[in-house]
Amino acid sequence: MSFLVNLLIAVALQVVAYLIMPKPKQPKQEFRQGESPTTAAGIPVPVLFGTVTIKSPNCLWWGDKYFEKSKVDA
Repeated sequence: MSFLVNLLIAVALQVVAYLIMPKPKQPKQEFRQGESPTTAAGIPVPVLFGTVTIKSPNCLWWGDKYFEKSKVDA
């Protein structure tokens, strides 16, 4: 019986700790038109695994800089 009481107290304390924990502030992200990766001789091309943010990539092609909206009748 005392095990269940200890378990309930532990769960309640975990819930209270989660609720009063400070929340991290998220910086506002802005879309910046015209900032594209560029190439330069002598800069190594990074090899990445997984999801990574690169501050200044050395890239040969980035893709189209526009999008088109289209309607699809389903």
